[in-house]
Amino acid sequence: MGAQERDERIVELLEPVLAQSGLDLEGIELTPAGKRRVLRVTVDSDNGVDLDTIGDVTQEISNVLDSSDVMGQTPYVLEVTSPGAERLLTLPRHWRRSQGRLVKVDLAEGGKVNGRVVDSDEQGATLDVKGRSRTIAYADIAKAKVQVEFRRDNDAAD
Repeated sequence: MGAQERDERIVELLEPVLAQSGLDLEGIELTPAGKRRVLRVTVDSDNGVDLDTIGDVTQEISNVLDSSDVMGQTPYVLEVTSPGAERLLTLPRHWRRSQGRLVKVDLAEGGKVNGRVVDSDEQGATLDVKGRSRTIAYADIAKAKVQVEFRRDNDAAD
């Protein structure tokens, strides 16, 4: 079984398990680590993911993988995680979940836009860019990433 076929089988096994917990599968990554491998499963939901949910779903994922032959005989370590603070925005649901967050957008035709996500739909996102509204179609975005903010301007008033 090739790596792509294995990854597709893993996704097919995991998506129903995660859906039962209200989670989306954001990605899988299988990497060698000495004599073992590390399978990193990234999950998310509209409400975020807490540690209790990660713990519960890790056990469910482990059971599903162990009851199949998809991982073969080589030992592996399972890591289940949520997206990092500076996640890439690649799907409409990522934009929806990032409403109110500051993002940096690299445009496909060149240039960059920094703004706060005000709204989004299946075709694009609307950003507040220095007080002005700007809608950008996903097709016009080369790369978009959430920016880490330690203190927002309106937090200073609190």
